[in-house]
Amino acid sequence: MREVQEMTFDFIVVGGGMAGICGAIAAARKGISTALIHNRPVLGGNASSEIRMHICGADHHMSVPNARETGVLEEILLENKRRNPEMVYPIFDAVLWEKVHFQENLTLYLNTHMTEVECQNMKITGIYAKQLTTEKTFHFIGTMFMDATGDGVLGAMAGAEFRVGREGRNQYGESLAPEQEDSFTMGSSLMFKARDMGHQVPFIKPFWANTYTEEQLKLRDHSNISSGYWWIELGGGEQEIIRDGEEIRDELLKAVYGVWDHIKNGGDHGAGQMELDWVGFLPGKRESRRLIGDYVLTEKDCLEGTEFKDAIAYGGWPMDIHTVEGFLNETDNPTVWNQVNGIYSIPYRCLYSCNVENLFLGGRVISCSHVAFSSTRVMGTCAVAGQAAGTAAALAVKKAILPREVLSSIEELQQTLLKDDCYIPYVKNQDADDRARTAVVTASHWLEGCEPEQVINGVARTVGDETNCWRALTKDKPILELKLSEPLWIEELQITLDSNLSREITPSIDDAVLARQEFQPPSELIDRYEIDVLLEGEIIEHRELRSMGQRLQRISLGCIRGDTVRVKAVSTYGSENAGIFEVRIY
Repeated sequence: MREVQEMTFDFIVVGGGMAGICGAIAAARKGISTALIHNRPVLGGNASSEIRMHICGADHHMSVPNARETGVLEEILLENKRRNPEMVYPIFDAVLWEKVHFQENLTLYLNTHMTEVECQNMKITGIYAKQLTTEKTFHFIGTMFMDATGDGVLGAMAGAEFRVGREGRNQYGESLAPEQEDSFTMGSSLMFKARDMGHQVPFIKPFWANTYTEEQLKLRDHSNISSGYWWIELGGGEQEIIRDGEEIRDELLKAVYGVWDHIKNGGDHGAGQMELDWVGFLPGKRESRRLIGDYVLTEKDCLEGTEFKDAIAYGGWPMDIHTVEGFLNETDNPTVWNQVNGIYSIPYRCLYSCNVENLFLGGRVISCSHVAFSSTRVMGTCAVAGQAAGTAAALAVKKAILPREVLSSIEELQQTLLKDDCYIPYVKNQDADDRARTAVVTASHWLEGCEPEQVINGVARTVGDETNCWRALTKDKPILELKLSEPLWIEELQITLDSNLSREITPSIDDAVLARQEFQPPSELIDRYEIDVLLEGEIIEHRELRSMGQRLQRISLGCIRGDTVRVKAVSTYGSENAGIFEVRIY
């Protein structure tokens, strides 16, 4: 028998999709020892090169202005924009691996599958996992755990309460729910990518592929033949997503190749020169288990934008409820887009188990009804909620309290998330350590409606008609100045730049999605800038800096005594306007 390696961490995250990544990074950056355990060779889950779904969120493909998620997710996607402008998926895999692998206090275990969960008095004490590539067996002992598996595997094995299927209409008063509860879930999909070869390319249909007619596909748009299709979806009805996963994958392969045969050989689709370049073998799952927290988010919360005192994240994707049985149901539209009212808040009480006392919830498994889940399930929303859970885990470890008890420190959690460039509706910067909040702010130039004092108004993005941003013409080499009431020892400046939160920056195999993007960092983003720290009119410290394509800038100054901070915008990545949403001084 091989030796079991025992490893101890403050926080153990199981599942390396976007929620698990953001949660693990957030916790590690707060100084607690963190493990990220993932049973695939690459990170990213549905966003990885194995599945290749674009990271959707509250902006709903640019239809909701200024709604793109920020925080760790924005950092990752902006880095990918800078390093991987052509959006090559294996390069995105490497960007994700780099962010995790080289993060201090964070240890990554790839190809490592959890096999057993240990619990005592409704707390998880440890898990066993097998690393398939090395045949090593690990015993991970932890203080806090997070289920970011997508399927809620950790929670289910630990005895956490969970739900599979649709609630009845009366349970939460949801108009979009069925009359009676059932066990139906949304299904899984396989994606494909095609390329133009510049010459005629035949397609020989495999004997095992399905056959489809135009009549069968009349409700499923297949005019974009370069990539597709989310509606090639199976499972969740007679076939259960987890139990029948292998059979569902096989049937999806038959469907993908059958649809491609129809495109190539079933009429004039303009596909004569097109060839399949890639077909996924790992289905992208939408829904399986949902774990239950102290609060269950519902349709009403999504529609009415309930203002929660413990809000820690937000969503905004429509309640996108797919038809039961997916592709097998040829007579119904594959989904119904039930729009929400702008964006809505997600409360902290959705991010921990109601009965397993040290279990945080991340990604698809957060506490929602089936109807609300149809909005929260997208990866942008999963990522910001994951970051909130990871930040809360660090707070719980440091205070030696349980996840539920973090509610007593909810303002501290909210302010920490805001400082880390997350957005929480109706919550403003109230950080007592931020000395910029009481500064007198002026500028050499500004555009109408974008006055300099907005950089300390507590909101670091445009919301409705409120720009919350200082903007000026780049050609004027504008200077922003913050005058403190008295000289202070300044250790760090934090500057939040404009990265155009109305534009998509996600990796995608969809040409239409990529066509809306810039193949570089956002043109609105400041590229070069300078900062000065002054004392009684004399420059004490001068820095010439590059943003490196990032929205959030943190400049360590050591410890400098000063009474004035100046920021000079030198150039952008292309825009004629330079914009800054927030300046903090610590």
